[in-house]
Amino acid sequence: MTTRPTGHSITVEQGTEHVRVVRDGQVLAESRRPLLLREAGLPVRYYLPPEDVRTDLLTPSETHTYCPFKGTASYWSLPDAPDLVWYYPDPKPDVAEIKDHLCFYDVETVG
Repeated sequence: MTTRPTGHSITVEQGTEHVRVVRDGQVLAESRRPLLLREAGLPVRYYLPPEDVRTDLLTPSETHTYCPFKGTASYWSLPDAPDLVWYYPDPKPDVAEIKDHLCFYDVETVG
């Protein structure tokens, strides 16, 4: 766990959950090797390896946001869902494991 002077903590761990992302009946991602990012005050986020995501269905977005704890995020979109997924091409050292892994707002864990 990484705790900052502000008391903000982030952990990244290898998960074994079966994670699936489906939108309008189409599977956008499916992985059994997500990285679980736990950040104080936020829900657990599943960062998926790019090989497990249908990037052929996504279009790079011009959107970029900055997190003081993770770095600058870039986004991907679907035609009807702008900025649906984000990733950190150059994350802060404390969360280096999430580099280039993709994170969706809504995921389903499969039993």
